[in-house]
Amino acid sequence: MIYLDYAATTPLDPRVLQIMLPLLTADGSFANPASTHGPGYKARAAVEKARAQVAALIGAEPGEIVWTSGATESNNLAIKGALEFRGVRNAHIVTSRTEHKCVLDTCRHLETQGVRVTYLKPGAEGVVSPEQVLEALTPETVLVSLMWVNNEIGVVQEVTRLAPLLRERGVLFHVDAVQAAGKLAIDLRAVPIDLLSVSAHKIYGPKGVGALYVRKKPRARLAPQMHGGGHEWGMRSGTLATHQIAGMGAAFEIAAAQLAADAEHLAGLRDLLWQRLQVLPRILRNGDPGRAAPHVLNVSFEGVEGEALRASLPGLAVSSGSACSSATQEPSYVLRALGRDDELANASLRFSLGRGTTAEQVEQAAAAVIEQVLWLRELSPIWVSDRVSGDA
Repeated sequence: MIYLDYAATTPLDPRVLQIMLPLLTADGSFANPASTHGPGYKARAAVEKARAQVAALIGAEPGEIVWTSGATESNNLAIKGALEFRGVRNAHIVTSRTEHKCVLDTCRHLETQGVRVTYLKPGAEGVVSPEQVLEALTPETVLVSLMWVNNEIGVVQEVTRLAPLLRERGVLFHVDAVQAAGKLAIDLRAVPIDLLSVSAHKIYGPKGVGALYVRKKPRARLAPQMHGGGHEWGMRSGTLATHQIAGMGAAFEIAAAQLAADAEHLAGLRDLLWQRLQVLPRILRNGDPGRAAPHVLNVSFEGVEGEALRASLPGLAVSSGSACSSATQEPSYVLRALGRDDELANASLRFSLGRGTTAEQVEQAAAAVIEQVLWLRELSPIWVSDRVSGDA
């Protein structure tokens, strides 16, 4: 199996596992990190070390990191928490049509509570311009929420240019940075983002743990979404999973050390894959290649049926879009927002390269895709008709 779906999840780095295992045994730091006894203090030390490691990767202070169960919870806490703290009456949010489902569904929930939401349509290359965002602002706008890197097409949004413009206007800025952390340099000391979501399992850490960056100066205040013992400065109650948090910290520390090397490796493989696939006529790269994250390539193949294409590639772990949307069995809403019709959106593959992906694997994957696309086109009466008429 050649695994080319690292945008959905990554394997646990063995170095991370070595950090986690001692925190699960009787002779390790298994205690509740909120407990006021020796073992509890030891567990707390592991949690705080991890908090500093996560903060270091994104240019934050450790006290600005709030632990969550993952990016979905982080996004919910950021968006709902910001709106509820300020009161939802007449409130307005600006986001885009190509955000992750957990952002879009959170916004739709808030609409039932009376919040007005503007869903911006990106350009044909997937970019939402800062000018679009600013034009959508109203006196009631509380929050703007945009992805740093789109999880399906890999487009890097202009968050660094937009952030100071929103700060000048007194509008909170939330960024889903799940696909950016560990792939792009992030320095929140230089970029005035207020709230930023990250996850462990996208960069070789454990599943089930994430974090929300909450800026302290100026303070971004949130209403908690989980109530209990007042953990995490009252923003997220619940017993902390020490082993998962320590694993996330280790993964973020490794990512910081390897950031430049990983980015160069991934971008090289992405470009190699695109070069090889271009022997096929009438394929389309989705997303602006000039604003592309290093690890994601999304390609549409005319003249094939999407399910048939994916079924014909049992040796490749690729996807048609976000794993969080796969249950719907519908064409990607991200690609449809870019103007792709249902047929073309369905006949698309997301390739996402990982730290362990090799050039040989990319060559093998490209060869398999090319072979199957050519075969499926031969079976397509529409494609054959187009070729006979000279359009192919």
